[in-house]
Amino acid sequence: MDIVRLSENTVIILFEQTINHDNFTIINRITHTIKNTLSDVVIDMIPSYASIHITFNLVKISGLEFKAMLKKAIAESEVRAIEKTKEKIIEIPVYYGSEVALDLSYIAQKANLTEPEVIDIHASKIYDVYAIGFAPGFAYLGNVDDAIACPRKQTPRDKVAKGSLGIADQQTAIYPASSPGGWQIIGRTPLQLIDYSSDALTQFSTGDKVKFNPISKPDFLAMGGVL
Repeated sequence: MDIVRLSENTVIILFEQTINHDNFTIINRITHTIKNTLSDVVIDMIPSYASIHITFNLVKISGLEFKAMLKKAIAESEVRAIEKTKEKIIEIPVYYGSEVALDLSYIAQKANLTEPEVIDIHASKIYDVYAIGFAPGFAYLGNVDDAIACPRKQTPRDKVAKGSLGIADQQTAIYPASSPGGWQIIGRTPLQLIDYSSDALTQFSTGDKVKFNPISKPDFLAMGGVL
């Protein structure tokens, strides 16, 4: 890992440039340690797949002092027994029916699996929220089982329906609003994932965990889903 000064009051911690559970676990652990030990001087912190971007209060602490405190916090997170934080698992109902799973048959054929097998594999895992981006409430989740990992479409769709669940490489995500997109679509949730009246905007936060629960077409429609 490396600490790089970006400006007078911003630094970035760079980790191994890869997307995997181990890297995410380290970043999540260090993020919690920094929040617990440096909250009085940290203005903002943005963890991502392989980095943590930090803005600190230059009125309260100099750049050299902050870097020294940051190194100490990272070292403490590595050598001491970290108190395990309670994991938040968000359960999302998903209808994997053919009307909405536009690319399910393609993934099944590519993986030499049946469509029910693809669904079972996808819904059997608990995913980490690696990052929030691209659009408000769009949570990047990983990692998808290698058996069903699939590249983005070469030609993105002009419009992907709100609530659509997709796969791109080893990640999976739900489109919280209708938008163009190139992810391989395998289902749709009836849930509203953005609340503009809420300060949080979305229920997803980096570090949360997500579980997808398959539901029937009648349940999808009863929960407000639109085909």
